[in-house]
Amino acid sequence: MSDTKDRSDVAYPGLLFETLTAYRRTAALKGAIDLDLFTTIAAGARTPTAIATACNADERGVRILCDCMVSLGFLEKNADAYALSGTAAEFLDRRSARYMGAMADFLDAPAIRIAFSDVAAAVRRGGTVLEGDGTMEPEHPVWVDFASAMAGRATLTAEPLVALLAPDARRPFRILDVAAGHGLFGIAFLRHHPMAQVVAVDWPAVLDEARNHARTADVADRFQAVAGDIFTVELEGEYDAVLLANFLHHFDAPTCVRLLRRLHRVLSPGGRAVTLDFIPNEDRISPGSVPLFNLTMLATTRRGEAHTFSEYERMFREAGFSGSELCALPPTPQRVVVSHR
Repeated sequence: MSDTKDRSDVAYPGLLFETLTAYRRTAALKGAIDLDLFTTIAAGARTPTAIATACNADERGVRILCDCMVSLGFLEKNADAYALSGTAAEFLDRRSARYMGAMADFLDAPAIRIAFSDVAAAVRRGGTVLEGDGTMEPEHPVWVDFASAMAGRATLTAEPLVALLAPDARRPFRILDVAAGHGLFGIAFLRHHPMAQVVAVDWPAVLDEARNHARTADVADRFQAVAGDIFTVELEGEYDAVLLANFLHHFDAPTCVRLLRRLHRVLSPGGRAVTLDFIPNEDRISPGSVPLFNLTMLATTRRGEAHTFSEYERMFREAGFSGSELCALPPTPQRVVVSHR
């Protein structure tokens, strides 16, 4: 009888190892983006020698990084030649209209990484270990990174959002874009509706990026930038719609209600508040991206969290809105709450 035991029932700590070393995936992809690896390969440099020459890098280093990108699904390999996967061709080739490699500058920004340096401490505190209110400190520089780096991702959601709201292009339509960032959500309305006007509120340095996008889209004459804190800045006139894109998750419910009451007062009769966000199901663990997103809120803000639809319903109702409805926004994983004045 053999002394060898069948160990097939013994758990292997693969998930543990992969999670503890997941930072290597981020670092590898960020390195490939910084080297312009994907654009270089798309332009015709396919072998390690050719890629190294074009990227001004070491050939062995290029080969190792390219093989890593193959294992992660961003490149394909045939003999010693590399080619872009479908994902890389669409989102990581700088010549693509849907290029999103710049997201690394925000998602892997030093302020974000530092916020994750001691998750246990954040859990004990119930909020960020960063100073003050974390990334919600007035004029925090990370939001300038956000405005420039996350513009590409906004193209996935801006057009479906316009279609969802479907304002009458023949009538004036005034929009308040809260914490506008890159400004592309409001700008999408301006591009489709010649009688629309946008008032974008954000910190001064962030609005510089939004103004640039408005000029590029040739809608700057209908795009007004107002610098300041949305909780205190003067909001003149009435608005037909308020855009709350990826904003309310930075705050707890009482803070959200305080802001929503303020916004309710500046909406015209029949006006709508449009909340684009990562909205978890009632179990708070689905869709699958939500738990890690919530951890990001814990690590970077004082009291932020992704709110469920039932929580949004309560908040908007408490703020004076007559009703809310939850809408999908395919093909994105985000959803929209439309709340009526």
